[in-house]
Amino acid sequence: MIHQANSDRYKTMQYNRCGKSGLKLPAISLGLWHNFGSVDVFENSRSILLNAFDNGITHFDLANNYGPEPGSAETNFGQVINKELAAYRDEILVSTKAGYYMWEGPYGEWGSKKNLIASLNQSLKRMNLEYVDIFYSHRFDPETPLEETMGALDTAVRSGKALYAGVSNYTAEQTAEAARILKDLGTPCVIHQPRYNIFERWVEGGLLDVLETTGMGAIAFSPLAQGLLTNRYLKEIPKDSRMAREGFLQSKVLTEEMKTVLVALNDIAQKRGQSLAQMAIAWLLKDDRITSVLIGASSVKQLQDSLKSLENTTFTAEELKLIEEVSKPGWNKYR
Repeated sequence: MIHQANSDRYKTMQYNRCGKSGLKLPAISLGLWHNFGSVDVFENSRSILLNAFDNGITHFDLANNYGPEPGSAETNFGQVINKELAAYRDEILVSTKAGYYMWEGPYGEWGSKKNLIASLNQSLKRMNLEYVDIFYSHRFDPETPLEETMGALDTAVRSGKALYAGVSNYTAEQTAEAARILKDLGTPCVIHQPRYNIFERWVEGGLLDVLETTGMGAIAFSPLAQGLLTNRYLKEIPKDSRMAREGFLQSKVLTEEMKTVLVALNDIAQKRGQSLAQMAIAWLLKDDRITSVLIGASSVKQLQDSLKSLENTTFTAEELKLIEEVSKPGWNKYR
């Protein structure tokens, strides 16, 4: 059955220019890091994807290793876009990445041209797509010349298998050099995808300035600090929570001091008429250098809740000062 997309989908979404490029991204993009793999219920994943597009989310972010099993998020996404959204391909941005471990042997990870091009070809095959809109180097490779890694992105764009090049998890210095190399090659680096949220502030130590200087956009991932910046952990650890599974978010993070921080942030959010999660997303969008916020979703309900963040993205100077003061004890402690 072909999905009939909502013709009003663009009316409520905000679209921001990605740095100085011609590309625009929705203020909220959907990431498929969790909840879209082979271990998840496909029908739920499908419903989230279709509902996201119906609400103006035109950008879907993947990586070769997303799952689990690795690669399965791309396979599942490919089924949805080809079977139900094929008619809307020109309205949709698809991004994927390569650089983390994906297969055995010397070419299955990091930043060699061999790895990046092979991985992109595999991703396109899994998704059954002719091209992706953005192809990222997922992480900096200290043992491969940056010229080779960026050259691989240039090759991907010139081959037509990707339209734009980007980097993720690069430091400010690495990003500046990557941007210089790609500019010289004639394929500008248009976007950086860093981890950024109220608790994780490393991008403020120079990266945002580099992005502004080089004309790159930014899409922030992990805006809710793996779910910590929600009302789920104000009192205890729910049995069905990510923290209870001791994955990326560890229970040792939820100290009494952290609970105090979360309660204080939640109070600020409530006074703004928002949930803590909604305020955390809106807080990122206060900075014009942030093109988009990359959210995850385990249900349509959670997706809809996140979209409500866009109803209030304006902060008073007093609110921003208070958020800084109460959140500081939690900076860089949630992982």
